[in-house]
Amino acid sequence: MTGSANGTVKLRVESLHKRYGELQVLRGVDLTVPAGSVISVIGPSGSGKSTLLRCINRLEEIDSGDVLLDGRSICGLRGSALDDVRRRIGMVFQQFNLFPHRTVLDNVVLAQKVVSRTPHDEAVSIAEDLLEQVGLADKLTDRPAQLSGGQQQRVAIARALSMQPEVMLFDEVTSALDPELVTDVLDVMRGLAVRGMTMVVVTHEMTFARDVSDEVLFMDGGRVVERGKPAKVFTDPAEDRTRRFLDRVLNP
Repeated sequence: MTGSANGTVKLRVESLHKRYGELQVLRGVDLTVPAGSVISVIGPSGSGKSTLLRCINRLEEIDSGDVLLDGRSICGLRGSALDDVRRRIGMVFQQFNLFPHRTVLDNVVLAQKVVSRTPHDEAVSIAEDLLEQVGLADKLTDRPAQLSGGQQQRVAIARALSMQPEVMLFDEVTSALDPELVTDVLDVMRGLAVRGMTMVVVTHEMTFARDVSDEVLFMDGGRVVERGKPAKVFTDPAEDRTRRFLDRVLNP
């Protein structure tokens, strides 16, 4: 556990419900994220983990419940108020979504200029600093196609960080990578945790969840089945469903 949670609640999800037609994806999910903490969300595919993140970032509208940032509801916001929320809550997806015709540097600069109206020189300075932090200072003029998958994902992380978010959401950011490329991306995320970034991480990387998280949530069927400190959840889970899941993923 490397975060620096200070006890102040940064993000709270209350009794969140989400349905797509007849399919109920989230069934009363609660989540409390203290400032500076790392919360890992684990569980089988289809359990609602990614939908939870998309609802937090207002990429999906919720059916009922609430999402609060610094104690204020962000549900129902529109226009510039919603844009501000999406700047404050950064998100990195499974797919990199980089502009293929632009350089690495341009990909990180453009987001700042379009979303935050950051002056060009300042945006370049921020981008160069962040790309150095993620180990890509020598790739500024490369196009995404010249990079490995792991390098592209690190560019996507730098781009999200360039908005200077207060919370970062990571949605299975290593799932599309070859195994040998995963470590570099996880190392960047570990570095963010050490520096106190508030993070909610949906992941199948159990070692990361165990070693870096302040709390682990296990979801199944759109519900939080179990939550607790990583040492407890991974070594002595209270719920049989959690135990069966961990047995399967840790002892394939």
